[in-house]
Amino acid sequence: MIDSSWLTEFPDMSRRELLAIRQSLDSAYRTFSRDYGESIENFFDPLLYFLVWFENLLIETPWWLVLAAIVGLVYAATRSWKLCSGVLAAFLAIGYFGMWEDTMRTLSIITVCTILSICIGIPIGILMARSDRAKSIITPMLDIMQTMPAFVYLIPVVMLLGIGRIPGVIAVVIYAIPPVIRLTNLGIRLVNQETLEAATAYGATPTQRLFGVQIPLAMPTIMAGINQTIMMALAMVVVASMIGVKGLGQPVLKSITNQYFTLGLLNGLAIVALAIIFDRVSQSYAKRAQKHLEGTENG
Repeated sequence: MIDSSWLTEFPDMSRRELLAIRQSLDSAYRTFSRDYGESIENFFDPLLYFLVWFENLLIETPWWLVLAAIVGLVYAATRSWKLCSGVLAAFLAIGYFGMWEDTMRTLSIITVCTILSICIGIPIGILMARSDRAKSIITPMLDIMQTMPAFVYLIPVVMLLGIGRIPGVIAVVIYAIPPVIRLTNLGIRLVNQETLEAATAYGATPTQRLFGVQIPLAMPTIMAGINQTIMMALAMVVVASMIGVKGLGQPVLKSITNQYFTLGLLNGLAIVALAIIFDRVSQSYAKRAQKHLEGTENG
C-alpha cells in the first residue's frame, strides 16, 4: 500500500538524523573554540585594553571636565549653542538621577563600536561601489546580518570568547555595521557621472577621483549611514548587557527580571537621551559639511 501521509504532513528529516547533524556541528564548533579561542582572545587584547582605558578615563575624570569636553565637541561639530545647551541639560539630568557612571560606560562602548564600524564599514562600502562582484557577494551577508535576531549573535561569540566586553563589542559591531556599508556604497554610486568624467578629463587618477570627488559628494549619504549605525549600536546596549557589558543596559535588564518600573524607565530614558544627542549632532555636522562643500563648489 502506498504511503500517503506526505499529503497531510510535511515530509521532514528523522529526529535521529537531525540530532546527528546538530551534534556534529556543535562538536566542530567546540573543537574550533578549544583550538583557536585563546589565539582569538589574544588578538583582541589591544582592543580590550583600549576599551578599559577609555572607560576608566571617562569615569575617573571629574564630571565637570568630561561634561565640558562633550559640550565642546558638540559645539565644534554643530556650531549650535541651542544644541549645546540641550546636551548640557540632558547630561546634568542623567548625573542628578545617579546614572553618570553607567552612562559613561555606555558612552565608551558605543564610541568604540562606532569607530570600529566606521573604520571597517566605509572601506567595505567603497569596495562594493567599485566592484559589482564584491557587491553581489557582500549584499547577501548584509541581508543576513540585518535580519538575524540580535540574540543569535551572542551564541557563537560567547561560546568562543566567553562573557565580557569584547564579545559585547563584536556583537554590537556585527549588528550595527550594515547601514554604514550600504549607504557608503549607495552614496558613491549616486555621484553624477558627468562630474567624474570632468575630473577624469582634468587628469585625475582613480584614487584622486575617489577621495577628491566621490567621497566628498557622497558624504551626506555616508553620514546618514553613520547615524543609523550609532542608533543600532545603542539599540543593542540592553541585549549586550546579557553577556556582561556594563552600562545603562544592565539596570534595564535588572528591572525586567525584578519588575522595577522606575529603574527601567530612568535608564531607558537615559539611553533615549544618548540616542537623540548622537542623532542631532551627527545630522547637524552632516548639514554643515554639505553647506561647506556647496560653498567650495560655488566659490
